Amino acid sequence: QVYLVESGGGLVQTGGSLRLSCTASGRTSNNYAMGWFRQAPGREREFVAAMGLSGSATYYAPFVKGRFTISREDDKNTEYLQMNSLKPEDTAIYYCASHLTILSLSPPNFRPTYWGQGTQVTVSS
Repeated sequence: QVYLVESGGGLVQTGGSLRLSCTASGRTSNNYAMGWFRQAPGREREFVAAMGLSGSATYYAPFVKGRFTISREDDKNTEYLQMNSLKPEDTAIYYCASHLTILSLSPPNFRPTYWGQGTQVTVSS
């Protein structure tokens, strides 16, 4: 079992930045992909970004590419999502996810095994 805990959400104005963190505990190792998903009110949960085994590759949803950056520190079992140039449509609950299975690479999409509890990101206009 792997436990994921997110932090760093909050309220920010349009054009602002936030950095989300996610720390894993339990049966962890460096050999798993991690990522982020989000769910806005009334919408399905969607893929945002992912990073491959030990940071080998990165994948982004088209709507965040160039604005968001995913990274990880394996010695801390922590991944990050740096979000810049935030827009009101980025408002959602953001979920950390790990042990991803590839569903598609074009466009990128993954199925996680483990989920965090989510952290709210609100972008005001």
